[in-house]
Amino acid sequence: MKLSQLRPGQSGIIKEFTDLEMSVKLMEMGCLPGELILVDRYAPLGDPIAITVSGYQLSLRMQEASTIVLQHL
Repeated sequence: MKLSQLRPGQSGIIKEFTDLEMSVKLMEMGCLPGELILVDRYAPLGDPIAITVSGYQLSLRMQEASTIVLQHL
């Protein structure tokens, strides 16, 4: 399952990334494999989304979120 498929209130653990270039940017922001990630809310038009990871809130575009593969809890 990808992060972009989760709804607000749902969570998962980061397993891997599908885009090598984007993965570097995401890991610099704290989205590391093994981290718990929680979807807080979507913007009114559905993009971007607010997530909580590594103890802080982060906003991601849906294109970025679709590159994060999650494990089910």
